[in-house]
Amino acid sequence: MYYILNQLFSFLYPLFKSWGWNNTIASYSSLILNIVLLCLLSYLVYYVFKQFLVGLIIFMARKTKTQFDDLLVSNKTVKYIARLLLVLFVYKSVPIILERYEYWDGVFEKLIGIYILILVLWIIRTVFNALRDYLKQKPRYSDKPIDSFIQVIMIVLWLVGITILVSQLFNIDFKNMFTTLGAVSALIILIFRDIILGFVASVQVAVNDMIRIGDWITIDKFGADGDVIEINLTTVKIRNFDNTTTTIPTYSLSSDSFQNWRGMLKSNGRRIKRHLLIKTNSIRFLNEAELADLKKIHLISDYITTRQAEINKYNTDRGIDKSIAVNGRNMTNMGLFRKYVIQYLRNHPAINQEMPLMCRQLQSTAEGVPLEIYTFSTDKRWENYEYVMADIFDHVISAVPYFDLEVFEFPSKNTFSKE
Repeated sequence: MYYILNQLFSFLYPLFKSWGWNNTIASYSSLILNIVLLCLLSYLVYYVFKQFLVGLIIFMARKTKTQFDDLLVSNKTVKYIARLLLVLFVYKSVPIILERYEYWDGVFEKLIGIYILILVLWIIRTVFNALRDYLKQKPRYSDKPIDSFIQVIMIVLWLVGITILVSQLFNIDFKNMFTTLGAVSALIILIFRDIILGFVASVQVAVNDMIRIGDWITIDKFGADGDVIEINLTTVKIRNFDNTTTTIPTYSLSSDSFQNWRGMLKSNGRRIKRHLLIKTNSIRFLNEAELADLKKIHLISDYITTRQAEINKYNTDRGIDKSIAVNGRNMTNMGLFRKYVIQYLRNHPAINQEMPLMCRQLQSTAEGVPLEIYTFSTDKRWENYEYVMADIFDHVISAVPYFDLEVFEFPSKNTFSKE
């Protein structure tokens, strides 16, 4: 190839000299025409190689089932490879054209060498981008922080490339360059602090499977509550449920606490944990007439009958004086209401009966006695979950007065006006 280029770009100067032109005119005329010829040939080489590579990729795409070759085209890898071949052609041609211009020959050789180095790094980047897009299409890798690893590799390659570039540009020995970099390593660590911390955090996230793309996470410190849409070397992007985007540093995942809801989404139910405040002075024993009236409630009718028989037998066997209600065993409106809530939950079609289900009484407070419902909804989707929970508490709150109980709420203007 060198022989062909030498013959192509060397014939003009002798030709002009044979025509009787002086040395300066012949030299500059041949230089200008050679540059024009080089531009035309460069365009032709670029066009031919680009068409050839595109045709080759299309041929491979038809022969293979993988989409990786299509992603190479979409990431413009073929375009940059064709450009690299063009630059290599120019790199070989320039020394011949500038044979009588040693100074400019050295300058252009360095500039073209730098451009080739940058172009090679850019081609590697497009290949990695195609690989990233390809892996994200695979279910196995779709939730992995692939961007972080590719960014780390590219940072290392760019550092090596810049080191080579500087050493070539200023004629510095390659070993001396690394010695100098070692001396200023503290400054480098300071500049790339976030990148280094992000890389360590990315490794921890991947190894410990702390977070994946698509996970629903909550980070109170940053006001983030939504789905992870991107994990890269320095940042994590979270699309909140109000369609805003929160960007947080990657290293905060290892230094701060956050809540990942993946376990809940993979489980058989989503927890419902909410309480009512029952007024303490509304809790009391029930008499026979009230029990008879409450038997009309279908869900606890059998329970009242069975429980009443057990209590009456217990009190009779021990000769307990029932003229005072506190003596012996009794049923309370609060206890019966708790049983009703449990039976209601047992019969609710949206509640997972295989998971914990309870209606429990918590520590009394100044506002009353908290009665907590603890159960799991089979439907974990947010909208449906909220509907199920609202449906349950609508019913439970409406049922409170039937047991002669009262829900606590702070007095308002309307409360006093009713009184």
